[in-house]
Amino acid sequence: MKLSINVTSFFRLLTSESVNDMRRETIIALFSTPTHRGPFPCEGRYTCRRRKLFSILSIGLVITVVLGVIIWYLILVALIARLRPPPTPNNGLRAIISNWVEPGSVATQPASWFPRFSRDITPIACHSHNDYERDIPLFDALQVGCTSVEADIWLEDSELYVSHHKSQIKPNRTLKTLYINPLLEILKNQNLPATFPDTSEDIRPQGVFDKAPNTTLVLLVDFKTDGEETFPYLMKQLEPLRQAGWLSYYDSATLSRVARPITVVGTGNTPFSFIATNQTTDIFFDAPLASLESTDLYNTTNSYYASVSIKKAVGHIWSWGLSSKQIKTIKTQIQMAKNAGLIARYWDTPSWPVGLKLSIWRILEEEDVGVLNVDDLVTATRWNWKFCTILGLQLC
Repeated sequence: MKLSINVTSFFRLLTSESVNDMRRETIIALFSTPTHRGPFPCEGRYTCRRRKLFSILSIGLVITVVLGVIIWYLILVALIARLRPPPTPNNGLRAIISNWVEPGSVATQPASWFPRFSRDITPIACHSHNDYERDIPLFDALQVGCTSVEADIWLEDSELYVSHHKSQIKPNRTLKTLYINPLLEILKNQNLPATFPDTSEDIRPQGVFDKAPNTTLVLLVDFKTDGEETFPYLMKQLEPLRQAGWLSYYDSATLSRVARPITVVGTGNTPFSFIATNQTTDIFFDAPLASLESTDLYNTTNSYYASVSIKKAVGHIWSWGLSSKQIKTIKTQIQMAKNAGLIARYWDTPSWPVGLKLSIWRILEEEDVGVLNVDDLVTATRWNWKFCTILGLQLC
C-alpha cells in the first residue's frame, strides 16, 4: 500500500492530540530532508558548508598541482631542446673520430686528416688535461676547439711513451704515434701549396683551426722521468716539426716570441736550466705561478705557461665556493703572469659538486685567466654555463 499524504493533512496530523510523541518523531523523520548525504553525518548547516568548501579547495589544489607539473615538464623539455649544444660540425675531424683506432692495432693506420679538417670549429682557450686518457687523444680536444693538450712522457729504452703511470705504459702509445705523427700529417695537409698563392711577405704557416689559422696549439709535455735524460729525446722527436717551421720559438734578434702552429711547453721534471741557457729556443717552460711574485726569472724568453694547483694557490675550497680573499689572490696571480708575458693556468680545480666546478670556472673566466684547465671537455666548451642548472635540474 502506497502512503500518500498531502501537506495540509500532514500538519493537521502533527497537531492532532491523538498522535503521540513517538509517531510524531517518526513522521517528521519520514518527510524531512537529510542535511548530509555522506558517510559522516553533519552536525549543522555551517559544518556541511565548510566540508563542501574544503572538498572543492582540495580538488582545485590537486588540479593546480597536476597542471603545474605538466607545465614544468613542458618548459623543461623546451629549454633542454633550446639549450642543448648543436651537433658537432660535419667536418674532417668528425670523420677521423669515427674511423680512429688504437695505434698499431691495424696494419694501416687511418688518416689523421680529411678535407674541411676543422671547419666550423671556434678555438677556445681550454687545456685538455691528461688528454692521452681520452677516448681519442688529440682529436677529441680539437673537435671541441681546445687550444692546448697534455701528454705525460716516460723515457724507456730510448722511446718516449705516453701514460699517466709507468705501469700503464703500452708499446704502441708513444709521443710519436699519438701526437707528433698526427700533427705532422695535419699540418702538411693544412699547408698544401695554393693554386693562387698569397704573395704578401708576412705569410704564416696555417695551424690546425680553419677558422683561426694563426692560432697556435700548445703541446704540454709533462716529463715523468729524469729531465736531463729525457730532454734530448724530446728534442730529437720534435725535429720534423722544427724543420718544417711549425714550432713557435723565441727570436733573440727581435727579442720576441714567434708564434707558429705548435707551441711546445715542458712541465713536470722538465729541466729549466736547459731552456734558460738557450740550448733550445722552441721548447718553453711551465713556470710556477705562485713564485712569480718573488722572482723575475720566468718571462717570454724561456716560459709560456705559469701554472699552479688552485688548492696550493688559495688553500682549501669549501663547497659554497671561493671567498673574496681567495678571489683576490687569483686576480693578483693572473695579473703577475700577464706582467711577465705568460699565460696563467690553474690545475686540480674541483670537479664535484658540479655547481662548485662551474662557479670556479666562471670566476677564472671573469678574472681573465689565460687558459682553462678542464677534464670535462663538452661541458667546458659546448654548454652555456649560466644555464647548466634549469628548474632545479643539472643539465651539464
